[in-house]
Amino acid sequence: MTLEQQLKQADAPLPARKWTIYAIHHSHTDLGYTDRQEKIEQYHVDFIRQALRIANAAHTGAKPEWKGFCWTCETFWAVEQFLKAASPEEQKSFAEAVLRGDLELSGTYLNMTELPDEQLLSSLHSKAQAYAASIGSRVDSAMTADINGYGWGYADSLLNHEIEHLFSCIHTHHGMYALGRKQAPFWWETRDGRRLLVWNGEHYMIGNELGLCPGALGKYMIRDEFNHQLVEPEAIHDGIATVRIRRYLAQLEAEQYPYAFVPVMLSGLGTDNGAPNSRIIEWIQAWNEQHGDRITIEMTSLSGFFARLKQEELDELPVHRGDWPDWWTDGVSSTPMHTQVFRDAQRTLRKAVKLDPEASVLSRAEIDETEEALALYAEHTWGYHSSIYEPWHKNVQLLEVRKLAHAAEASRRAYRALDKVLLQQGSATLYPDRPYRFRVSNLAGREVTELVTLQLDGWEPGALREGVEVVREDTGEVLPQQSVHPHTIVTELKLQAQETCFLLLRPLAQGRQQGTTTTNTRLIGADQVYDMDDMFQGASGAAGHPPIRMTRNGLESPFVRLAWSDSGIHSWFNKELDTEMLRSGNPYGAFTPIYEVTRPADETDASQVWSTRARMGRNRKGLHAERSAGRITSVRTVENGPLYATVEIKYQLNGLSYFALFLRVHANRNRVDVSARFHKDSVWSPENVYLSLPFTSGDTLRDTLYADKPGGLVRPWKDQIPGTCLDYACVQEGIAWQDDRSSLLLASPDTPLMQWGPLEYGTRRLHTQQAEDEKPESYAWLMTNYWETNFKATLGGFYEFQYHVSSEPALPEDELAAALRALHEPFVVCRMRPEGV
Repeated sequence: MTLEQQLKQADAPLPARKWTIYAIHHSHTDLGYTDRQEKIEQYHVDFIRQALRIANAAHTGAKPEWKGFCWTCETFWAVEQFLKAASPEEQKSFAEAVLRGDLELSGTYLNMTELPDEQLLSSLHSKAQAYAASIGSRVDSAMTADINGYGWGYADSLLNHEIEHLFSCIHTHHGMYALGRKQAPFWWETRDGRRLLVWNGEHYMIGNELGLCPGALGKYMIRDEFNHQLVEPEAIHDGIATVRIRRYLAQLEAEQYPYAFVPVMLSGLGTDNGAPNSRIIEWIQAWNEQHGDRITIEMTSLSGFFARLKQEELDELPVHRGDWPDWWTDGVSSTPMHTQVFRDAQRTLRKAVKLDPEASVLSRAEIDETEEALALYAEHTWGYHSSIYEPWHKNVQLLEVRKLAHAAEASRRAYRALDKVLLQQGSATLYPDRPYRFRVSNLAGREVTELVTLQLDGWEPGALREGVEVVREDTGEVLPQQSVHPHTIVTELKLQAQETCFLLLRPLAQGRQQGTTTTNTRLIGADQVYDMDDMFQGASGAAGHPPIRMTRNGLESPFVRLAWSDSGIHSWFNKELDTEMLRSGNPYGAFTPIYEVTRPADETDASQVWSTRARMGRNRKGLHAERSAGRITSVRTVENGPLYATVEIKYQLNGLSYFALFLRVHANRNRVDVSARFHKDSVWSPENVYLSLPFTSGDTLRDTLYADKPGGLVRPWKDQIPGTCLDYACVQEGIAWQDDRSSLLLASPDTPLMQWGPLEYGTRRLHTQQAEDEKPESYAWLMTNYWETNFKATLGGFYEFQYHVSSEPALPEDELAAALRALHEPFVVCRMRPEGV
């Protein structure tokens, strides 16, 4: 059947209401999906020039057929690049077009993942408003496209910068819109009761599928009888557009859509990173002449649409509080090492800024340059569109190294900023006879007791061959210490919030250094294997017993007792609380590695490797995914001293040629530092790697799970917008479990993605579909390459990821957040010059 015949037979009666369609013309910004990043930057600069020419021609009357043209700059990043490249005349013309309302600024900087912290979000959301103020304008609306959600702090950040409206254009491939319906407004309420007006919108090119742009007729969300190409003869295009628009509006009526108007986004070309197109406004005018008595189409801006929405009665709109987890934030685990570098850079920049509160050392430009590199990495696009199908393609390789270079550049700039601040404050560069004097600063907002590493250079330990004392300069106190090797001395230090002190290494007098001898009461044999309890627990020889007891199947400190078998760590007993910290019935032990792979019939066939991923939907794995858990193969005590003990636990696991946990158990407080080191095999098939975190604060019936997000803690499966993702979320510094009596904190400085839902393939549930008393599971989702387009095809390589587990008494929520964030590197340590030098 021909298209002409299909059109004649198409059933598309007029909708019952008289409708207005508001068309918002923009270009979806993907930094890398369709071309090289620098090429896309060039495109977007020129897109604004093109839009400016169209708008000016309409404004002056040179092109009266373009009257009513309006262009929304989806991201301020594109505007920023344009302003850098523009001549003074172009800058002036752009400002005038913005003031007229022909060109519009969105408060969005880029379409982001959930990687940015509160400070970076605030900085990014300030940019459009700052520019608008400079030209006498104001931004009241922001839009996003592609991404499926945001942290709760995103709403705070927008409102903090006087951005009152958010238009969300979700993309439901491997994702889903919130609320159970799209094209619906709601109030998003912040923690402090402020409200952001949100439009939960359609796909960002739905207007193209409806036919509003000649030559760019899409067929992605709408699946109908018309088997067409993007470019159709005018009569065919108009016929398809008429059928689809009528059907779309009739469907809205059938679903009790409450308004007589609806917004649609569209691009000037049938692609992401598409140009503005004057033919859209010409087509709209022609449509209105023919159909305007029943269905009017008007090109408008974000601000214009929200102004129209506010003419309706909005007091009855639903109000939702909580997180809006982004289904698409999982890209951060497709390049896990570089995400680790990004997160370290983001923390390092925070440290540099905190150490320089008066901004006397760092310029705003230096901070901005670092934040720009951070933002470009945290942007949602993770590679070229054929990364999986043809991972050897030149553009795949080019875009990958450019993307990863942003994390490296952010790291370089952040550390340069920190070094600059420390140098200005007296840190010592290399020179002969440097004093063994270290400054330690606690940047946390609470008292912290921490193991402090004092690093020496390779040539220095010879001068300290008789041993050293670690002395706190202000009190003269000799601190306990433990040497990892001759170049590293570890001591333990307590500092108040924002407190700084100095530590000195003082050589011991000759003869004071003591060796070790045998003990007559410790039941360890000549083979050095310690696998039975001492009969005289309180006895001590000349050297004393280490405070942490190590055996082949467990360890015990004054605070915790861990036990393991070949299946993993099955007990994490809190001696202070006299309770088990692992949930009963969990199939995996604490920090057990879990590997998943979904194999196509032919793992060397690119089309099968691609199509296997394309069918996964929101499961992130296939129906026949193979899942295996690591099994312990060996245990080795690495060190055991007065401050801590370290044990290495090796596992055997499919997909990884090496995996080991290193547990550093503290002797003087209830804390264990965990390092997961492994070598991941290179596999083309879709994979996932997790670590099991089956913890509890002690009371499994009453404890609550918290996740650290920008702006504060959220409770997964509780503080969420209805219809949002239950399976996983991106966190900042970690998670915590708390009941009335105690808190268990787990900092995750390197891997931000946490899996809450079951690992098994099945129907994925949305928030409010879970049972009222049901609780999330907890896994660290270390890595994935399941996406069929722009994820990195292979995860192979060497990795080390850190975690910190600490038990504390129950804390108020604001203190709980501070305690969690203080678990990872709260101290800044630097070698100092002598006073006055």
